[in-house]
Amino acid sequence: MTDRPFLSVAVPVYNESGNVEPLLQRLKAVLSEAGVDHEVIIVDDGSDDGTWTSISSAITRYPFVRAYRLSRNFGHQNALFAALAAAKGDVVVSMDGDLQHSPEVIVRLLAKWREGFEIVNTRRLSGRVTGFFKRSSSALFYRVFSALAEVDVSEGSSDFRLLDRKVLDALLKLRDGDLFLRGSVHWLGFKTTTVEFQVAERHSGQSKYNLRKMLRFASGAVVSFSTKPLRIGIWVGLLTSLIAFLEIFYILVQVYRGRTVPGWASTVGITSLLFGILFVLVGIIGVYVARIHTALQRRPYFIVAESIWNTDGDSPAP
Repeated sequence: MTDRPFLSVAVPVYNESGNVEPLLQRLKAVLSEAGVDHEVIIVDDGSDDGTWTSISSAITRYPFVRAYRLSRNFGHQNALFAALAAAKGDVVVSMDGDLQHSPEVIVRLLAKWREGFEIVNTRRLSGRVTGFFKRSSSALFYRVFSALAEVDVSEGSSDFRLLDRKVLDALLKLRDGDLFLRGSVHWLGFKTTTVEFQVAERHSGQSKYNLRKMLRFASGAVVSFSTKPLRIGIWVGLLTSLIAFLEIFYILVQVYRGRTVPGWASTVGITSLLFGILFVLVGIIGVYVARIHTALQRRPYFIVAESIWNTDGDSPAP
């Protein structure tokens, strides 16, 4: 492997001990046939199932691999950012390590790059392997995100993509509080195209994205790329204020007419409504304040605890 390989493949993994060897076998076959100088960057995101042991064992058989183990589980987006930061190639492909992102698609991504595209995204076709709930919730997320955010991310987007070196250098300069790399890549605005691919079955193990993680991922993405919730909050506040003034006007009219105001039901009802709306708005503001707090702390996205490689010369810094 030369000092500056043509192609880097960045792969974050978490509890994927059974997938390391099959992944590297497939990558070796595909990249060798493509005939390009290459490296594979694997970042272990604090796995606790023997993934790092599998990687350490594989290094001796795959000299094109460099691996980094993070000090704890920082999350998929942070681990992916770590892998991208360590990549040295002129072209960088990011993908997951469970083999649902087929290595054979890399050849198609490279073909689009050679046509002049600087970002080659992928769109998942996952009807055969993804459950109804996950497909539906994913589609809903991208519709809501695109409606609220400053960037339009299409349904089926994934972190399986190709980036030109200058795109990656620009991406690494960003310092978002909540990493959402799909949105960040779209925001950069380079020449882009999309390749569709059929999602494969996981080789082994189960998905690590449960409902809680998906909700956290979705909320962080929206907050990172949109201030619309705050602007919506202003209009909701104005609307509820109008309702409150109408209620006051109604009460004054009833008093003027000498009618007894029922009082309890209407007072309790409107008070509960207004306080409910108020608490929602305070919660929205709190999310943005928390994000500002996190950004001001300037903590790193990841911490490398250990690295291994099997190349001549000095180790490249992550």
